[in-house]
Amino acid sequence: MKRSGSRFAAFVVGVAALSFTAGAWAQQQLPAGPKELIDAGVIAEVRNWLVNPVVEISVKGQNVRNANLSQAQIDAADKEWRAERESDDQPTIAAVLNNPLSGYLTQIQARSGGLYSEIFVTDAQGLNVGQSSITSDFWQGDEAKFQKTYPQGASAVFIDEAEYNEQADNWRAQLNMTVSDSTGEPIGAVTVEINLTELARRKGL
Repeated sequence: MKRSGSRFAAFVVGVAALSFTAGAWAQQQLPAGPKELIDAGVIAEVRNWLVNPVVEISVKGQNVRNANLSQAQIDAADKEWRAERESDDQPTIAAVLNNPLSGYLTQIQARSGGLYSEIFVTDAQGLNVGQSSITSDFWQGDEAKFQKTYPQGASAVFIDEAEYNEQADNWRAQLNMTVSDSTGEPIGAVTVEINLTELARRKGL
């Protein structure tokens, strides 16, 4: 039996409207904003695992290696990273993902029980040092996550806006902080993407 064009169109519109409503309903489940949910306790916990020696050793080592990089070289490295993401041959990405800091961050994410969805640490130039998964780019120096942390001093914290992840059906926000060495001197920055939906559940909200 043939389906009339008008009835089919109405059906499609109805499904789309239902999907939008369901999505809107899901997005209303966050009981508080990211700055309320990511409180002093959450920040203190991140600072706690950042004191592991592998963080300081890795960041300081890369700072020494990258001390004389020009902006053109940084841009070229970032371009290469983006190209490798689309290729089967990924030597630069593999080198970062397989280093000790990335291994440590991957363990931290795994032990978080779904609270952290991504973690990456950058050096004083904003270049990735270690990460728990492949990031879209290699250089973060031109983004707020870096500009509002490392250049602002050891105590700088920047919590970005919440974003809804449709695939995972949860709300997320990035907690960005300056990374300091054992003397309190800023050496880089860290970005921790936090599952706000899970965080709210743990807080009983």
